[in-house]
Amino acid sequence: MPPHPHRPPELAWQVFRGSEAIRRGLLSRHHLRGASWIRLRQDVYADARLDRDHALACRAALLRMPPGAAIAGPSAAYLHGVEHAADYTDDVHVLLPATVRADSQPGVRVHHAPMSSTRSGLLVPVGSAAPERTSPPAGTGSPVAAPPSGDRLPGTPGRTRSPSPADSRRGPRPRGPAAPPASTAASNPFTESSPGAVMILAGPPPRTEPAACAWETAVWVDPVKAVGIVDGLLRTGSVNRSALASEAARNACRPGGRRAAWVFGLTDGLAQSPPESHLRVRLVLAGLPRPVAQYPVRASTGLILHPDLAWPEFRVAVEYDGQWHSDADRMHLDRRRLNQFVAAGWLVLHVTGRRLLKEFPALVREIRAALVARGWRP
Repeated sequence: MPPHPHRPPELAWQVFRGSEAIRRGLLSRHHLRGASWIRLRQDVYADARLDRDHALACRAALLRMPPGAAIAGPSAAYLHGVEHAADYTDDVHVLLPATVRADSQPGVRVHHAPMSSTRSGLLVPVGSAAPERTSPPAGTGSPVAAPPSGDRLPGTPGRTRSPSPADSRRGPRPRGPAAPPASTAASNPFTESSPGAVMILAGPPPRTEPAACAWETAVWVDPVKAVGIVDGLLRTGSVNRSALASEAARNACRPGGRRAAWVFGLTDGLAQSPPESHLRVRLVLAGLPRPVAQYPVRASTGLILHPDLAWPEFRVAVEYDGQWHSDADRMHLDRRRLNQFVAAGWLVLHVTGRRLLKEFPALVREIRAALVARGWRP
């Protein structure tokens, strides 16, 4: 019979510093090598029952960052509910105050907030004294700053988030220490079971606000992928187009300001999946007129159809067929839907994931030819 897993209640379902757990007598080095724990980074371990997702990677990265760090960019978008923004193995993007210095590490990209004439969240006033280089939080008890309040737009109410993806569990959660209130966790996610160095990151990781993380994503990430992530933020309601416009205007003079405004101009929260966003942007960058997502088309039966992408002026549409479209029942519905488009006078082209990835130039030629045949003049 296998031995009973050794999990002290203080560490159950937690991400923690292994050296501190040993120093406080909660675990031994032998215990850390057991199946109850998973090593995430140097000296950072987690309960092996936690989901291997990007939220777990974010929690691990923060335990190796100086005080004041916040998750940002695509990593923050993941924490705001855009699951395709990052995977477990993707780099974690971390934002630090302008005066705090730390280097990027394998799996962690460090960015610094700009200087500002007024204090706002992670922004630091111009002329403030810069502290000495800060080492990772081992040996300190300083709290991490809350997500930058200065990034919340005027007139935009604060959102009440559901539990982060990291809070999903495989199986029932055993009794342990009560979780701190959300407000406490946001302002001080590092908790100590006894006086000494920081050991556990509790509560949701601090992150930049949705509009701010959309701007960061637009500046830091490949434009096609960035549009897909910002589309996801729009689709989930984490941010709206007015908030994006305000964020772009507020940061227009920062490096990357023009790029962010351009990326925001390509976004459309109506896309139903990341590949649809990627397809739309790549077609525009290839020189085709910008399509309309989910344009309403009335069929002869009175049913309203919404093609993935459409050029209403020319009655040309594009449908993206993901893997689930290969199902027999789904194919039956797709063919009936196609017949309804044809009866309404529309020309419909279908795009598969393989063609989007490997045959994109040929795909552009086909769509261009269809548009020209329907009256478009390049």
